[in-house]
Amino acid sequence: MSFVTRFAPSPTGYLHLGHAFSALTAFDAAAEAGGRFLLRLEDIDQTRVRPEFEQAIYDDLSWLGLEWETPVRRQSEHFGEYAAMLDRLIGRGVMYRCFKTRREVLEEMSRAPHTAGEGPDGKVYLGPDAPMDADEEAARVARGEAFAWRISLARCREVLGPDWDSLSFIEEGEGPEGETGEVAARPELLGDAVLARKDAATSYHLACVHDDALQGVNHVIRGRDLFASTHLHTLLQTLLGLDAPRYRHHRLIEDASGARLAKRHGAPSIREAKAAGKSPQDVREIIFSTS
Repeated sequence: MSFVTRFAPSPTGYLHLGHAFSALTAFDAAAEAGGRFLLRLEDIDQTRVRPEFEQAIYDDLSWLGLEWETPVRRQSEHFGEYAAMLDRLIGRGVMYRCFKTRREVLEEMSRAPHTAGEGPDGKVYLGPDAPMDADEEAARVARGEAFAWRISLARCREVLGPDWDSLSFIEEGEGPEGETGEVAARPELLGDAVLARKDAATSYHLACVHDDALQGVNHVIRGRDLFASTHLHTLLQTLLGLDAPRYRHHRLIEDASGARLAKRHGAPSIREAKAAGKSPQDVREIIFSTS
């Protein structure tokens, strides 16, 4: 089986040195295995996507010496496919509409365990104590109220039965706690996660799982900050009958204070390194020598 991996950035800002590390790690792995390297644009957040950021991705990766297959898949062109995946999950009875406001959800999260979820301090939303009455749900939909489509872990347990306890994935790298080899999947780390919204056909989780399977990606190489997501992705792959890739989570590039590089924190960009006179080899040496 051919080795297929990918780098999937979001064009919501300029790529920083952490992105360079992840892209080069995946590209080098594909080259070493004589496999394929794909570039995918995860541009589902249309409120933050900018054409100049997309072009900068192509320019910066080319400058670093990366090559990829074309055409590049742009997720914003495939919302219908993700909606079809959501419909399949709804058909399996594992999704529910959540009409709670962000404030209400955060209040419930404040009483939840600390894990790797979507709320402050990595807390999770554990779902309602009981399903909403069907008549009330229909009335709220008819009124046009906003809602999120959440996956019900309780229903997933019922639907999968004994298979729930055997959920696992193969980790060829190392998780935050040294996890490697066959890792038991714990979807509860993300709680009843949002997979779509009334006005948004998909989330990162659903689109990522769908696209990896569609594109034949059998090795997912990405940062350890996404390790918790792998537990949920394993559940989605099982529910949707999708082939599961192997995973290789790598270390994160950190700044002088020990915080991981991030767009929202103004991390040094590849463009800035280039403007400062650094060469692609200089960037390689900087990021691969950083412990």
